[in-house]
Parts: sequence; structure tokens; C-alpha cells
Amino acid sequence: MKMRTQQIAPETAGQFSRLLKHWRGVRRLSQLELAGEADISARHLCFLETGRAQPSREMVQTLSTALDLPLDEQNTLHIAAGFVPPFGDRDLAADDLQHVRQAFDFILKQQEPYPGIVIDGRWDVRIRNDASRRIMGIFRQGYDMPAKLADNAMHVVFHPKGLRQFIVNWSEFASQMIQILHREVAQNGRVAVELLNEIVAYPDLPDDWKRPNRVASPVMPMHLRKGDLHLSFFTTFTSLAMPTDATLQKMKIECFYPADSATEAKVHKLVFD
Repeated sequence: MKMRTQQIAPETAGQFSRLLKHWRGVRRLSQLELAGEADISARHLCFLETGRAQPSREMVQTLSTALDLPLDEQNTLHIAAGFVPPFGDRDLAADDLQHVRQAFDFILKQQEPYPGIVIDGRWDVRIRNDASRRIMGIFRQGYDMPAKLADNAMHVVFHPKGLRQFIVNWSEFASQMIQILHREVAQNGRVAVELLNEIVAYPDLPDDWKRPNRVASPVMPMHLRKGDLHLSFFTTFTSLAMPTDATLQKMKIECFYPADSATEAKVHKLVFD
């Protein structure tokens, strides 16, 4: 614990005041409102935002909590104030995350014979079940896009030569996907902003998709067609509750379920035959 309370070298510290003001603006809070949430004086908050006062480690955490920042952005705020980040940010392959990987594997196994995937904070697919490999692999054969993008769930949906070409109800499905990404921009910060900028650069996206305008449904229909094969799914996203690691906080499990009996029969045939 000693390492987590020490200060880091000044030259590695960023601009705490700028970040604090930025996140207050993102959360659309006045100084008075944020001061109330953090139970500090508005004057002290003003001094922190102008650099006239330097925060303690405890104050950084208090403000991070009041701003409801994701764990990686809380880490960034601590670093900007000159402190070692308090939360882990480990790769899923880390030894001490073995039980988490086992949990993901168990969930995806129970999802069989229907597709299931685990997605990280940048929407890169980290784990697939066998059904996902077999069923989605049929459509993947028709992709004509950079290999580094073919394992990104967002790019696959929006790239004209990715899964998009096989999604019959693409406008309906993609409009909800991009609203999820807009919501993550507000919640998760820089990684989501970078990905959103990449996605909105694709051609033929309606202008109103480039800004948040509605809440996405928790259940999203996806109708796929390739040649004579037609599959109708609905998908859901699940995240981990109360993670203490920045990487795990952004992990999502996407599960695909048959939307009709015809799809159910075709999936069983594709997986078990």
C-alpha cells in the first residue's frame, strides 16, 4: 500500500487543473454543484481548477468519485496531480486475472450453441466461444477490410466491407450501436472518443448519428443474410459489477440469441452437424 500513497516524479505529472475543469464540463456541473457533491467549498474547488491550490491524494479521489469517473480516468487524474495511480490496469492475460478469464469462459460455454464474445474497452474481441467462430466465421470469410480492424466489434459493424454488408437491418442495428459508443464517450473518456472519431469517418452515416440523440435499447435485433443463409438474432451486453481494475471495468460480454425458431434450427445444424 505504501507504493500507492507516494508521489511520482513531478516531470511525469500532467495538468490536474485542466483535467478537473474538463471533466466538470463533461458532467455539466457548475463549480458550486461539484463542490456540493464533493462536500468541499466552492472557493477551494476554484483554487484547484486555477492551480492556486494543489490537491492531496484524498482530494483527488473525492473529486474522482464525485465526477463518477471510470477507473482509468481516475488513474489519469491521480497521475496529473503527481500521485501513483490507485487502480490496476492489467491485461486480461495477467496471472492474477485467471479466475476472471475462467468466469468469462464459463459464461461463453453456457451460451453455446449461440455466439458469445468478450469485448474490451476499445471494442476489440478478446474471447470468442466456439459458436461464434463457426457461425460468424461464415460471414467473416466475406470481409474485405484491414486485419487489425476485423477483430473490432464496432469497426466490423460499420466498415462497408465488414459484417455491415450482411446485416439486413443495418441502419436499425448500427444506429443503436453508435449510441452506445456516444454514451461511452461521456462515461469512459479518451479511448471511446478515439474510436468514435474512427467510426464516424465511415461513409454514408446519417448526420444525426454523429451526436448523441437517444438511448439505445438493451436488446438489439440483428438480421444476417449471406446467400441462402438467413439468421435472425437479438443481442445483449453484460458488464462486470463493481470491478476494481480499470481493464475489467470496460469489459463487456455480448451474447446472441435466436429471434425465431428457423434461426434456432439453422444454428443447431451449423454447430452440431
